[in-house]
Amino acid sequence: MTPVTALWLTLALPLAGAALIVLLDRYPNPREAVSLVTAGLLFGLVVRLWFAARAGEWPALVLVETLPGLPLALAVEPLGLLFALVASFLWIVTSLYSIGYMRDNRERNQTRFYVCFAVALASTMGVALSANMFTLFVCYEVLTLSTYPLVAHSGTAEARRAGRLYLGLLIGTSIGLQLLAIVWTWMLAGTLDFRVGGVLAGVASPFLTGILLVLYIFGIGKAALMPLHRWLPAAMVAPVPVSALLHAVAVVKAGVFTVLKVLVYIFGLDLLGQIVSGNWLLYVAGASIIMASVIALRSDNLKRRLAYSTVSQLSYVIMAAAILAPLSVAGAALHIAAHAFGKITLFFAAGSIYIATHKTEVSQLDGIGRRMPWTMGAFAVGSLSMIGLPPAAGFVSKWYIVLGALQAGRPFAVAVIVLSTLLNAAYFLPIIYRAFFRAPNKPSHGKHGEAPLPIVAALTISASLTVLLFLFPGPALELAHQFAGANG
Repeated sequence: MTPVTALWLTLALPLAGAALIVLLDRYPNPREAVSLVTAGLLFGLVVRLWFAARAGEWPALVLVETLPGLPLALAVEPLGLLFALVASFLWIVTSLYSIGYMRDNRERNQTRFYVCFAVALASTMGVALSANMFTLFVCYEVLTLSTYPLVAHSGTAEARRAGRLYLGLLIGTSIGLQLLAIVWTWMLAGTLDFRVGGVLAGVASPFLTGILLVLYIFGIGKAALMPLHRWLPAAMVAPVPVSALLHAVAVVKAGVFTVLKVLVYIFGLDLLGQIVSGNWLLYVAGASIIMASVIALRSDNLKRRLAYSTVSQLSYVIMAAAILAPLSVAGAALHIAAHAFGKITLFFAAGSIYIATHKTEVSQLDGIGRRMPWTMGAFAVGSLSMIGLPPAAGFVSKWYIVLGALQAGRPFAVAVIVLSTLLNAAYFLPIIYRAFFRAPNKPSHGKHGEAPLPIVAALTISASLTVLLFLFPGPALELAHQFAGANG
C-alpha cells in the first residue's frame, strides 16, 4: 500500500466502519467486532504513514478543490502524525473498554454510540492530517457535531443541558471567532496552507497580528482555555467512554493541537516573538493552569476533579507553545501524548469504580484499593503522570517544558509549573492514600471486586503505555523534535 493510499484511507476507513455498524444494529457481537477491527486497521494505516515519514516520505493529497487555491487537502507532518498515532491507538483501547462498560451498564442507543464514535475518529484523523486551516476547520466542526449525541447520550434533562452548552460554546466560538480569523488570514496572506515559519509575516501589522491571535486562541474552544472551559466539566454527565473520548482521544486534544498548528504554521514563532501583544497568552495559560488546579483540589466528585485537571493540563500545552523556545515546543507536542495516555487511564479507572461500586465521590473511596487493586494501581500510574513524576510519561513532557522555559528566560512559566505540580499532588495523592492506606468502609463497599474484564484490560493497557512512554520516549520525542526543529 502506498503512503498516499494510506493517507486517504485514514478518513474513509472509519466512515466505512460507521456504515457497517449501522447495518449490524441488531447484532451486538458483530457490531462491536467491527468497531474493534476498524480501530485496529486505522492504527495500522497510521503506522504505515509513520514508517513512510521515517524513510523521508511525507505524503500529501488534495481531496477536492472547493475554490481556487482553497482545497480540502491532507498532508503528513510531525505533529499531526504524533496526534494521529495517539488517537488511533487509543480508539482500540477505548473500543475494548466501551464493550465492557456499555453492556454492563445496559446503556441504550449503543449502535448510535459506536457510529458517532467512528465518525468522531474520522474527523479527528482529518484534523490531525489536514494540510491547511480550511480543511482543519471543516473536520473540527464535524468533530463537534458528531460528539454532541455522545455528550447527550443518556437523554436526561441534565444531559440535554450539557449537550446544549457543549454545542453552543464550541460552535459559537468557532463560527464567531475562529472562522472570522480564518477568513481574515485568507484575505491578508492569500493562503491558508500550513507552512514552516507561518504565512502572516510581513503581511499584517503587529496590532492586527495581535487581534488575530486573540480571535484564534479564544475561537478554538475545544482547548478549554479559561473562561471558555465550562462545556468540559458539564459534559462529564456523559458515559465514561465518552469522557475518555473528550479528554484523551479526540476533542480536547484536537483543541490544543489546533492551537499549536495555528501558532507555528499560521503565525510562526519568529513573528510571535516580535510582537509584545503576544505575551498575554503565556500569562492567560498560566492563570488557567493554577485556577483549574485549585478548583480540582476543592472538588469531591471524582469525574469533576478529573475534568478540571484536564483544563489545567491542556493549558500546559498552550503555555509551553507561548514560551516560544524549541525545547518547550517539543514539550508541548509530547505533552499531548503523555496527557492522553495518563488521563484516559484515570477516566477508565473512574468508570471501573462506578461499574463495580456505583461510587462517584472521592470521600467514598476509603480502602477501595484492597478490593480493586488493578483499577487503583492504574489510577496511581495515571496520577503520577498528571503530577509529572517518574516512572510516568508526564515527567518527560514537563521536563522539556521546564527546560524550554529556562532556555527562554521565562521564570513565570517555571513558577507556574512548580506550583501546579504541588497542586496536582495535593488533589491526586490523597485519593491513592485513601484507596490503599485507609480502612475500607464495609457497609459502603460490600463484597464487590474488580469491574468486568474488558474494562480492567483496557485500563491496564493504558497504564502500561503511560509507563512505557516514560521508559521508551524515543519515537514520540523524534516527532516532537522534528516539529520543534522545523519551527524553532
